[in-house]
Amino acid sequence: MEPMMFGVLVGTGIFAGVWNAIAGGATLFTFPILLWAGLPPTVANATNFVALIPANAAALAPCKDLLQEAGTRLLPLFLVCCTGAVTGSLLLLVTNQAFFLILIPPLILGATALFTFGDKIRLIMVKEFGTRETSLAPLGALFLASIYGGYFGAGLGIILLAIIQIVGFNGFAMVNAIKNFLAVSFSLVSIAVFSAGDLIAWPEALAMAVGSMGGGYIGGRLTGIADERVLRTCVIFFGCALSVFYGFSVYAG
Repeated sequence: MEPMMFGVLVGTGIFAGVWNAIAGGATLFTFPILLWAGLPPTVANATNFVALIPANAAALAPCKDLLQEAGTRLLPLFLVCCTGAVTGSLLLLVTNQAFFLILIPPLILGATALFTFGDKIRLIMVKEFGTRETSLAPLGALFLASIYGGYFGAGLGIILLAIIQIVGFNGFAMVNAIKNFLAVSFSLVSIAVFSAGDLIAWPEALAMAVGSMGGGYIGGRLTGIADERVLRTCVIFFGCALSVFYGFSVYAG
């Protein structure tokens, strides 16, 4: 890897880590850069999981006590989430590069929509379904969401928040802690599958991961200082612009 490309990837990782800590949606920045670096679409997608895992894992440290409080109630969620992630990751392994390229514009647009309307979607889901600890429906929804998480994953956090509340966990701090735990869990499972399938470009992944680790720390210090509404607006604008750009590139190119 050329020094300039290494610098771009590390710099993108730092930016993504900061952005993820403050506003979320960093995949909408990292995935296109990995494509620009010359990685095939499915490889760029798989590599992105490794690139952002340090930033995601950093969010677990403050959640230790809450996760211990949740205890064994986490086990069904963990098992369903990992099973779905394996399914989604295996689907990516067998997806043709050309076919995945066609999926990129709608996937990015869908992820942007989840990011934009996620809070409203979450409130509607919780209001509509209430809390159903004994029902299998929320676990089924978690399984489907985890398939998406293992296949692409951008914007999944909002849906996880809703499902965890429907399952019966209360309090945003607890729900967010479990969301972080599940997000890291399905990411690690997906990375294992992608690694076994030789779908990860490790030099690019590790360069960006180093940056995202440092960026996550910096972002944690900046939380509360930056204007989250402005940053979220930037993510939404960028996501829409990317979907249009890739739409023209793929469908009209």
